[in-house]
Amino acid sequence: MKKTDNSANIKRFYRKRTELFRLIDKIRIWPSRKGVLHGIRSVDKRGDMAIITTHCNETFTIRNSRNSRAARWLRNKWFSSACSVCRVPDWKMEKYASTRFKRHYGSFLMNKSD
Repeated sequence: MKKTDNSANIKRFYRKRTELFRLIDKIRIWPSRKGVLHGIRSVDKRGDMAIITTHCNETFTIRNSRNSRAARWLRNKWFSSACSVCRVPDWKMEKYASTRFKRHYGSFLMNKSD
């Protein structure tokens, strides 16, 4: 099934103050400290901590925080480039660019079990 150009232009709204784990599960992108966006292969949650493995086999240990550097960078879309090894597809970058974060509007990114 091929995506149309119209589906990439649809704006998605998420709540601004969502937990980092829920945001990462939905977006599947991780901003490194150098500003490079990596595609996420797996997230291993261990309580309030998680180990993220990217497609370029880098691992990051993160905390579930709403004010962390990564959460702010994801919400504000601060990055320098996409990782050339991870090969983040163009459709995912367009979808991420069309995503909006609002304080009083959008999905809470709740799991079905919540």
